[in-house]
Parts: sequence; C-alpha cells; structure tokens
Amino acid sequence: MSAGPAGGACRIAIAVQAEDFDVGAAIAAASAGDHGIGGVASFVGLVRDQGGGEPVAAMTLEHYPGMTEKALRAIADEAARRWPLDAVRIVHRFGRLLPGDRIVLVVTASAHRDAAFDACRFLMDWLKTKAPFWKREETPAGARWVEAKAEDDLAAERW
Repeated sequence: MSAGPAGGACRIAIAVQAEDFDVGAAIAAASAGDHGIGGVASFVGLVRDQGGGEPVAAMTLEHYPGMTEKALRAIADEAARRWPLDAVRIVHRFGRLLPGDRIVLVVTASAHRDAAFDACRFLMDWLKTKAPFWKREETPAGARWVEAKAEDDLAAERW
C-alpha cells in the first residue's frame, strides 16, 4: 500500500509476465469491495502491425526481472503521491508478441473520475519513457530495436 495525497491507502498491484491478461478481471479487482470508488480508468496497449512506416510481423520485449518490477512500482507510487487513488494496477508483458496482442494494461481507481483519468495518462506517459523494457521489431528488412521517440519524452515531461 502507498499513501496518497490525502493520506489514504492506495492498493498497488504490479505484474510483469509473458502470459496474456484478463482486462475485465483487472478492472474488477481495482474496485472490488470499495464502494467509495467513483471512477475507474483503464488503458490497454496493443502491438501494432506497422512501425516506422514498415510492416511489423512481431515485437519482442526484453527486461531485467526484479529491476523492472521495482521501476514499475516506483512509477505507481509516484501516481499515488500525486492523485487521491484507491488502486493502481499495471500489467506489462514481455517476450515475443504478435500484432493485435495486448502488451500493457494500466488501471486506476479513485473517488473522482478526473483523478482516475489523469493518473492513468500519467502512468502510461511515464511507463513509455521510464520503464526498463527493450523492444525489437521484426520487419521485412530484418529485426531492429525500437528507438525512443521525442514525442514520448515531451508527453512525460508535462507531468
């Protein structure tokens, strides 16, 4: 549990896994039994079939176990410090994924919708730039590492 701005407890769950995840179950778990929650926001990221103007057949994500979970937890703790959240759930996959596969899930729950929406967007912006994952795309021209994008850095800086 992390303390939010109002001193309340925020339940945080972090998972880094190769397996797919159940979006509905994660959303339900974020608000289960807490009738003070007025809003749940979520984001599901998918693997695209295009990258850099080329077709992408697959994406492989690599990470360092232990280090990755610690970094995701620190990002979730920061969200809990900034907004009055009751729950944060982050699920991020690794391994070889195909276009259309789910890659990441962020769920935030709060008494108020604005906090849930803002924290969800913050988490995705920071995950995109601060989470220690390395992505390699398979294209017709061969495999290539995905480079950081300036627009992702700008999105994270606004927070």
